[in-house]
Amino acid sequence: MKALGFSSGTEEASASDRSSATELRQDTTGRICVEQAIEHLPFCIVVLSGPSGSGKTTIVSRLVRESPVKLVKAISATTRPPREHEVDREDYYFLTPEEFEERKQRGEFLEYAEVHRTGYWYGTLISELERARRANAWVLLEIDVEGALNVMRDYPDALTIFITTPSEEEFERRLRERGTEDEAVIQRRLETARRELEFVERYQYCVINDNLDRAINEIKEILSNKAGELRNHARSTERRSNCQ
Repeated sequence: MKALGFSSGTEEASASDRSSATELRQDTTGRICVEQAIEHLPFCIVVLSGPSGSGKTTIVSRLVRESPVKLVKAISATTRPPREHEVDREDYYFLTPEEFEERKQRGEFLEYAEVHRTGYWYGTLISELERARRANAWVLLEIDVEGALNVMRDYPDALTIFITTPSEEEFERRLRERGTEDEAVIQRRLETARRELEFVERYQYCVINDNLDRAINEIKEILSNKAGELRNHARSTERRSNCQ
């Protein structure tokens, strides 16, 4: 895993990373594309986690538009009330606590957790994976560490990435600049961030968001490398099958 914890700087990609990278091309719209058609890529779950203020929401939005492989962002379900301008089934699936519990009991969630001790529950419905499959895309999950650990347990082949800031001081500065939380909430989020960092080594990659464009390009390279690995594995499996 690269760049663990709060630190400055980044590591260069290893020779093995570079050698496994898939070739890219520029299409007529200027989007970077993997040479092989996306419909031939095996399905993949991509997990992005990171503390509030790490920039993961902005990164996810950019990745959906710019990723070298087609991504569909999973829409999370939540029991919290909608905020102004939030739209049901676009921003979240807004469920009552009773509806959320019923779906939990029916086994409809890929993962779920109570977030930041707020009393509100968040989760990813299994149907979101199928929505991405139908679109011939990988599914992108923006979820907290507890939910990510559940995905790692049930889907060990998932691609997992942790987003963090260069330092705890920078993380606190970003939280305060947002101006959306009182002091008690800020302290609770700082405590949560410290606790989440204890699990960073469980992720395959850690990306430091010290510069937004650089961080996004690093994740795009990770996605390209994963696409190349899956494609090579699929080709190898097909060759073995043809020889039998």
